This record gives sequence, structure tokens and C-alpha cells, in this order.
Amino acid sequence: MIHLQNVSKVYPNGTEALKNISLDIEQGEFVFIVGPSGAGKSTFLKLLIHEETASFGKISVNGYDMMKIKKRKVPYLRRTMGIVFQDFRLIDKMNVYDNIAFAMRAIGRPEKSIKKRVEYVIDVVGLNGKEKCRPNELSGGEQQRVSLARALVNAPEMIIADEPTGNIDPKMSFEIMKKLVEINSRGTTVIVVTHEHNLVKEFGGRIIIINGGEIERDQKLPTKYHPPEINKDIQEIF
Repeated sequence: MIHLQNVSKVYPNGTEALKNISLDIEQGEFVFIVGPSGAGKSTFLKLLIHEETASFGKISVNGYDMMKIKKRKVPYLRRTMGIVFQDFRLIDKMNVYDNIAFAMRAIGRPEKSIKKRVEYVIDVVGLNGKEKCRPNELSGGEQQRVSLARALVNAPEMIIADEPTGNIDPKMSFEIMKKLVEINSRGTTVIVVTHEHNLVKEFGGRIIIINGGEIERDQKLPTKYHPPEINKDIQEIF
């Protein structure tokens, strides 16, 4: 699913953000990417979604060669991903339902399909009854759930969450992480970038530590949270 071989990224000002890193992330894995500010985590993510191109090395993501991908193919690459941002990036004038549906409308899905899918993901993230609320009527945790539902709605192969708990309280951070683990249990690959070591220790799994642009450690810790049994009707949409 993700393959990096001897990848380096040097910015025009001479900053070497990543230094000869190699790693593989397989279909269905749950991976934490951790490290201090300026370690190279953001550059790593930008390479995965093709906001940046590596200076050296080989990268493939979901079957796309990231060193050779044509500009017109980038939107198709990104359709294989759902991205959850720290700052939510919701559309203020739209309610919860339309913020989520927007991602499907943007790729021309029929309205009947949109309605069914949006209702499912609203249930998955626990926002039933909030469909008509606008972002400013929601708590930070609820807004992050909308962001997560929007990332899920097109049934991506992979969820990339960039500091998804950075702007919410500790209790809601735990709930968001539980949702990500539950989504992963349905077969979706999940990559979480975070600086919150307490959450990493709480949930366990594969931990990749990036420091100074290099992979300092790549290890698997015992998984501590086991999601409840999956509702069959919900499972079928993933």
C-alpha cells in the first residue's frame, strides 16, 4: 500500500526534512507517526498526498508511483484517501449533513447514494441528531467527528489523520482515537500523526518515530483497545 525506499526531501532553502528513509505500510495496518516539532512528520504526510515531491528515492502509494505521477492523476490518488485535519476545515455555511455530502457531490455521486452513505457514516461517528447543525453550533470534538465522517464517506482505502486530537479536550481525544481504531478494524488502513505520547501508549500498535528527518524507531506495541463487534450493516459499506 505504501512503500518508501531511500527517500529524502530537501527544500529549496537547503533544509533536509527527510533523510534516506525506507518503510512499508501494509493494507489494514494502524500506524502512529510520532516525533517532535520539525522532525519531518508533516513532510512525510505531504509526500503521501503529493503536496510535495521527494528529492530522491522511490515512493508508491495505493498503486501510484509518486515520483512519476501526472498532475491530472493526483485527484484520483486522493480519492483513495480520507484526510482528517487538526483544524477540521469544515464549511461554515453548511450543516453537518452537507459538509459530509460535499465530498461525494464533488466527485459526482448520485443523490440517492449520497443520502444512504452519509446517514451510515453519521451513525458510525456518533453524530445522530446533529445533521442540521452548523459547525459553530458544535463542540470541537463534534466538529472533529464531522471531519472524520467526511474523510470516511467515499470509502477510502486509507485514512490519514494529521494531529486529529490537537484542538480537542483529552476525553474527546480518546473518543476520536477509539473511532479510528474501530474504522481500522473494518479493514481501512489508518495513519495517525500525533505528538500526544499518552494516546500512543494508551492504544499501542505500530509506532514509527521520526526525529531529525530520520526513522529513529519502528516497533509494534501491544494493542490495548479492542473495538466492539462490528454491526454487519455498517461493515458492508467499508
